[in-house]
Amino acid sequence: MIDETKMAQAKKVYQTLCEAIERRNWKFGKDEEKLLVHFGVRGEDLLMQFILIVDAERQLIRLLSPMPNKMSEGKRMEGAIATCAASYGLVDGSFDYNLPTGEIIFRMTASFRGSEIGEGMLQYMISCACAVVDKYNDQFLGIDKGEISIADFIATRY
Repeated sequence: MIDETKMAQAKKVYQTLCEAIERRNWKFGKDEEKLLVHFGVRGEDLLMQFILIVDAERQLIRLLSPMPNKMSEGKRMEGAIATCAASYGLVDGSFDYNLPTGEIIFRMTASFRGSEIGEGMLQYMISCACAVVDKYNDQFLGIDKGEISIADFIATRY
């Protein structure tokens, strides 16, 4: 059971999160019981999906963005290498890779334990995640389709 103080802080953060997205005039879905919001944004080329969860127990904001495709079986090792190379160069957030399924998810977290989270922090998380996902989602797709070699992908990172 989550103590009342943690839940009160989480609900405050959740309200600020909803207000931050509303200020962008974006349509979004929310689950107030789970303290979760989800929305889609069109990037330069592909639709990006985002889920933000306010974790009351751990006092975290978790942002997740699954890539629109999974790496095919024949490209799974290249997908693992690409996600490592992409994550290595990121200032904030990382890509998680599920080798058995080929699923790639961008993940970003921020703690609000013992602190106030303002709208600016949430806007930063959303903007940063949008920029990173938009940069890499089509490149991961290109690797999967054989349009980009893993060597060329890595060469542009370093």
